[in-house]
Amino acid sequence: MKISIGSDHRGIELKTRIIKNFRNIEWIDVGTNSKERTDYPIFAKKVCENILQKDADFGILICASGIGMSIAANRFKNIYAALCWAPEIAKLAKEDDNANVLVLPSDFVQGKLVYDIINEWLYAEFKKGHYQKRIDLIDR
Repeated sequence: MKISIGSDHRGIELKTRIIKNFRNIEWIDVGTNSKERTDYPIFAKKVCENILQKDADFGILICASGIGMSIAANRFKNIYAALCWAPEIAKLAKEDDNANVLVLPSDFVQGKLVYDIINEWLYAEFKKGHYQKRIDLIDR
């Protein structure tokens, strides 16, 4: 599995821990790699482009609240970015809404909780059926 991951300066520490913890995943780290202030839409765009160009299977985006990254990513057609702060939310994001981008709020999730969120999202499967019909309505 290949995942494109990006963060702004507020999410860099969490991004680094995620990459180190999930060694079985092939990561495409699009940055930032500095604690110097930067703009989150740059990294959201890179992650989304990796998915749309099929260079990555999924994406993870990280910023302080997760809201900015969610807004930026969801501007792209066929990108379904879900801001998740609990494992149950992450599982439902994939099962019901086919979320191909997981957005994490670095100021609100830490430690084992982050790993649980990622695992639930990674291993959940989209239910399809009437859920696909809803996705189709979004993509009109």
